Amino acid sequence: MARRFEMTDEQWIRIEHLLPGRADTPGATAKDNRLFVDAVLWIARTGAGWRDLPERFGEWNSTFQRFNRWAKSGVWAKVMEALGDDPYLEHLLINSTVIRAHQHSAGAQKKAASRPSDARVGG
Repeated sequence: MARRFEMTDEQWIRIEHLLPGRADTPGATAKDNRLFVDAVLWIARTGAGWRDLPERFGEWNSTFQRFNRWAKSGVWAKVMEALGDDPYLEHLLINSTVIRAHQHSAGAQKKAASRPSDARVGG
């Protein structure tokens, strides 16, 4: 039985052939594609930040980098097309280009705040 935020066996069978890292494709074989997809679903369904990803899914930054690579190469578009008729996942089918994140959500450094006393001239 799948955990609350994980894919069912039926859903996995529908997409596993679409994912990079299969034994029949060039490059490294990804033995943990299902765990990775479950990690992404956990983020999507909980709304948590990548840094809050539970340890059972692996290191958060590696997971995010892999998610980003798959997004840029169109893997997620293929997955969403394959699962588009699944009512269990319909709320996850969001176009991420319209969801904006604050610059600091990615760890950007904050600018030093200016103090009112810095504005005084000659005083």
